[in-house]
Amino acid sequence: MTNQGSDIRRLVLASGSPRRRELISLLGLPFIIRAANVDEQQLDGELPAEMVVRLSEAKARSIGDARHDELVVAADTVVALDDQVLGKPADPEGAVQMLRLLRARLHHVYTALSVWHPASGRLVTELSDSAVWMREYTDDEVVRYVKSGDPLDKAGAYAIQHPVFDPVARVDGCWLSVMGFPLCHLGRALAQFGVSLDPDAPGVCRVFSQRDCPVLPLLANR
Repeated sequence: MTNQGSDIRRLVLASGSPRRRELISLLGLPFIIRAANVDEQQLDGELPAEMVVRLSEAKARSIGDARHDELVVAADTVVALDDQVLGKPADPEGAVQMLRLLRARLHHVYTALSVWHPASGRLVTELSDSAVWMREYTDDEVVRYVKSGDPLDKAGAYAIQHPVFDPVARVDGCWLSVMGFPLCHLGRALAQFGVSLDPDAPGVCRVFSQRDCPVLPLLANR
């Protein structure tokens, strides 16, 4: 981590998610974990993109006792099919229903990532919208995947990175955002606090996902 006129020394990850912990650790930044505890229910009339921004910012602001040299990093992800939010399945039957609903269809995954500096009151939020096409998996594949237990703690009842079920045919957008933690967006947000990354986020993303980043050119032009 390189500081350009910044006194930031450490990040606080406001999440207990093993996936987010794994992804932020790829950047080699010093960080600690303080899981946020906020109500994640969707508000009446709230669109998916609005929901993730609100929740990401609420999670970040919930860590109000960070030191002056710490930045709080929080994220929220939802799976949306025709603007209907698909949360974590309540039980295996719900997971089967979600996966059948998504099969061979396009949906969107929205991830908001917020960086909060309690000492100054400054908050920066980045929003990622990825279009995801599911492959035409069979009912037998769905049943085997659900029996593994993997989908029960995941929005939309799937993990894009699952090596066996491998549910996704194509992604237009950020692959890591579908996992719940877009590193390029984090790099952009940190840069606004004078913190730059070494190694760079796109390079880390490319090595981890084995995919070129289609998002970086779009972010650079914003």
